[in-house]
Amino acid sequence: MSENTKIEWADHTFNPWEGCQKVGPGCDHCYAETRNARFAGGTALNWGPGAPRRRTSAANWNKPLAWNAAATEFQVSHGRRQRVFCASLADVFDNQVDQQWRDDLFSLIEATPHLDWLLLTKRIGNVGNMLPVPFSFATLYPNVWIGITVVNQAEADRDIPKLLKVDAAKRFLSMEPLLGPVDLNQALPPVHCETCNADYGALSAHGAGKPTGLDWVIVGGESGPGARPMSPEWARELRDQCTGAGVPFLFKQWGEWLPMLGQADGVTVAETLTMQDGWVMGRAGKKAAGRRLDGHTWDEVPA
Repeated sequence: MSENTKIEWADHTFNPWEGCQKVGPGCDHCYAETRNARFAGGTALNWGPGAPRRRTSAANWNKPLAWNAAATEFQVSHGRRQRVFCASLADVFDNQVDQQWRDDLFSLIEATPHLDWLLLTKRIGNVGNMLPVPFSFATLYPNVWIGITVVNQAEADRDIPKLLKVDAAKRFLSMEPLLGPVDLNQALPPVHCETCNADYGALSAHGAGKPTGLDWVIVGGESGPGARPMSPEWARELRDQCTGAGVPFLFKQWGEWLPMLGQADGVTVAETLTMQDGWVMGRAGKKAAGRRLDGHTWDEVPA
């Protein structure tokens, strides 16, 4: 349930419990649900409305305490703090979860101040109902980063304004699997230029260096059975929006598919081809597809 992880943007994963249910198109091929079924004899016992969520063991809950105790050694070796992704097999703000479990999680976060906790949710609208009022992550939990999953424009328009209302030390987007083009300016409040006396998109080139309310954007394609291809233009447009405004951008992976026209980074053969947004995409597999965008590995992370 918790481990040193291969996820490019975290050092550890921690799951206080396991189980969830599908709430959007990004959930269609959920790896966590498939994993849950595999370990339960073919049926995902902890998935779906009304299904019991399973709290993980006491030994698992003790692991963040050990990571916290090793903070100085990690800082010396890596020059930064450890990042913990919580939760890869669940959702902290799932309304099917016992509130006491959530309270216990925040007690653990408070007891591990040398870890940066990255809470990624598909239920940002639940946050205000599941925490005491008034509540400030930035004040009470300065080591908590709040992120939301955004896979298309509709989710960006619906959920980014909700994220910006959460008073967290850092706010981020996980745009994986990216299923369509997204203009983040559409969902962000505009930046007003005093010189021009005009409003501009928060992530437009004109607004370079201006505060946007977003501290980080992670983009990636889908992997696993049934994976849908991601157009390179969708990823490029997001990269350009972020670099234009000084927002760190991390390209996590192509997923199963990558463009076949000069973008394959050495991969020239694919068993299956398809079209996506005018591009010929080849199914090369996650490992072969890699994570280079236009010949560059984008690994930017907030300071």
